[in-house]
Amino acid sequence: MLSQVYRCGFQPFNQHLLPWVQCTAVSGSHRIQPSVIRHVRSWSNIPFITVPLSRAHGKSFAHRSELKHAKRIVVKLGSAVVTRGDECGLALGRLASIVEQVSVLQNQGREMMLVTSGAVAFGKQRLRHEILLSQSVRQALHSGQNQLKEMAIPVLEARACAAAGQSGLMALYEAMFTQYSICAAQILVTNLDFHDEQKRRNLNGTLHELLRMNIVPIVNTNDAVVPPAEPNSDLQGVNVISVKDNDSLAARLAVEMKTDLLIILSDVEGLFDSPPGSDDAKLIDIFYPGDQQSVTFGTKSRVGMGGMEAKVKAALWALQGGTSVVIANGTHPKVSGHVITDIVEGKKVGTFFSEVKPAGPTVEQQGEMARSGGRMLATLEPEQRAEIIHHLADLLTDQRDEILLANKKDLEEAEGRLAAPLLKRLSLSTSKLNSLAIGLRQIAASSQDSVGRVLRRTRIAKNLELEQVTVPIGVLLVIFESRPDCLPQVAALAIASGNGLLLKGGKEAVHSNRILHLLTQEALSIHGVKEAVQLVNTREEVEDLCRLDKMIDLIIPRGSSQLVRDIQKAAKGIPVMGHSEGICHMYVDSEASVDKVTRLVRDSKCEYPAACNALETLLIHRDLLRTPLFDQIIDMLRVEQVKIHAGPKFASYLTFSPSEVKSLRTEYGDLELCIEVVDNVQDAIDHIHKYGSSHTDVIVTENENTAEFFLQHVDSACVFWNASTRFSDGYRFGLGAEVGISTSRIHARGPVGLEGLLTTKWLLRGKDHVVSDFSEHGSLKYLHENLPVPQRNTN
Repeated sequence: MLSQVYRCGFQPFNQHLLPWVQCTAVSGSHRIQPSVIRHVRSWSNIPFITVPLSRAHGKSFAHRSELKHAKRIVVKLGSAVVTRGDECGLALGRLASIVEQVSVLQNQGREMMLVTSGAVAFGKQRLRHEILLSQSVRQALHSGQNQLKEMAIPVLEARACAAAGQSGLMALYEAMFTQYSICAAQILVTNLDFHDEQKRRNLNGTLHELLRMNIVPIVNTNDAVVPPAEPNSDLQGVNVISVKDNDSLAARLAVEMKTDLLIILSDVEGLFDSPPGSDDAKLIDIFYPGDQQSVTFGTKSRVGMGGMEAKVKAALWALQGGTSVVIANGTHPKVSGHVITDIVEGKKVGTFFSEVKPAGPTVEQQGEMARSGGRMLATLEPEQRAEIIHHLADLLTDQRDEILLANKKDLEEAEGRLAAPLLKRLSLSTSKLNSLAIGLRQIAASSQDSVGRVLRRTRIAKNLELEQVTVPIGVLLVIFESRPDCLPQVAALAIASGNGLLLKGGKEAVHSNRILHLLTQEALSIHGVKEAVQLVNTREEVEDLCRLDKMIDLIIPRGSSQLVRDIQKAAKGIPVMGHSEGICHMYVDSEASVDKVTRLVRDSKCEYPAACNALETLLIHRDLLRTPLFDQIIDMLRVEQVKIHAGPKFASYLTFSPSEVKSLRTEYGDLELCIEVVDNVQDAIDHIHKYGSSHTDVIVTENENTAEFFLQHVDSACVFWNASTRFSDGYRFGLGAEVGISTSRIHARGPVGLEGLLTTKWLLRGKDHVVSDFSEHGSLKYLHENLPVPQRNTN
């Protein structure tokens, strides 16, 4: 073992510890010399089994986001995690993934400890193999036949299995950790090692010495000698705990070693309010002391000594001792691929135990409130939904001073931290609020005939009529950056369409968002649907919100292309409406008007360069090079301080050219522009299809045939002729507002307004109709007659 330590590049063992380490085994054989004990800190005189020792570094973490600061971590591997489904042998793939994650964290400078099951299962596999081999030999000798009869395997005693499997289990761990240049050491304990003061000091000193030398201690109960647990002798409340199973061992070890975090891996996603698999069982995201009465516990796992109740009691005991705890799934590949590192990064995995209850509802509770409130909203009369939106529009102007004061706080706090384009997005003004109010009143007008509108009527047969009607999508999650004016716009669209809404704004607009949300809820209150729109104020990461597939029906990101890409990547089973990039093109044809081109280019590029509908690539017909029109474009861009990047073809025409563009697929979001040369309209279309993002593309020409060819052949969400790219906007389209611009080809495309937030359902009205009546020998025949649809209210 000593030579192994030198090979890994660590400091050699303390010579006083060397005899024990060579034994590798049972803490009962610890031989710590007095000189080592002198370096061990003094202990409380209060017996450990009655009161958890206070931790030197304070209380447990209050929020998941703080877990990334955990320095010392215990990972407990349950029997169901380590063993195979047949309970005979180890799940090697899972074990390898766990070792890799522990190694990654260890190499980050953290102090990792493992509490592992698996010796009994590994030993059972070895002993069964030996018994089968022995029986087969004896049977072959006695029968003289090659065929073997069925052989009954005797019931194997657990302590014997543990004795046979412990060495193999440790050898496996050592081999796996060696792949990451990490050494591991085995420690076996019994209850006596915690109850006896001297043995406890020895154990503590050994663990600290191993951690000091960057070695991962692998701890297990000494199942070969431990006596069977007495019924009801363990976990009597949270102040008394003994080593009965590895859950209580892990909790005991975590508090003894003043650990920052205890991760308990089992075969379920975490703690549910009722047994997993039962109807209405819900995963508990955060569990607080005193919440036990709200949980119904089921049976324990298929293997192991403890069930979920034992895990919860051990977790609460560790929490009281100052250690944060997470119970999570270590067996499901989709859930547990990086479960340990995900937990340490603060991601929403499993059940987090916290002593600090948030002031408001959890995001799961907010999702339920949005679902319930949205359904109530959808049942209101159209006039009532319109009245709510009109009231919100009035509040935006009536409470102007309070809104601008809150926005001023955001701007002051963001000064120096945000770039100028983002500060512009963050800023509100009287004119912006007036424009918002006008847009909201447009939405209110269009909401009169949105939900419940009949799209199609069909007479299936006599007295059997079918209708297709519009209905809300359900619960929308809208994630937006910087722009607080997005909140009332999206809220109004959700109200008009009868959808529940979860809003997640950026922290840079926290004051503005808070007051705008309060005004939204005030407007909703006039018809008793205040909870339909929720603002997420908890420390929820965007990635965690994207996993709430049972609560959210559609995610709509409003922000940078990076934000959209991150959300599309993080969304698990939830559709995302949006565009990853806004690479908008303008093609200047050889027959373009001199008077129009510079105005269109200036407005598209310079009016608001940070917008997703701003111009990013200008395509110039080659016949326009070295003409007065081309010179006018360049002069205007120079005056507007636009940095020009040359495309490959454009650069080839110039002796001294601007810097050649690194990529033709670039969204600059600033006063930068790529200029490229094309041979004709078809060449421009091919360029757009190759390098564009299907957002907004424009042709400038006086030739109507060329323009129509461009309009029909460019496959983008928005295609314009002689108009600025900046018209790609819900308000400018007359939609009142937009929840975003979609470049997908399913459901909604382009600026998405009220109609993009609706789906349909089918209503069938019959009189005792059955399908068998329409069979070959039945009495009825299908008619499938189209019926007139009620006229839509266009006022």
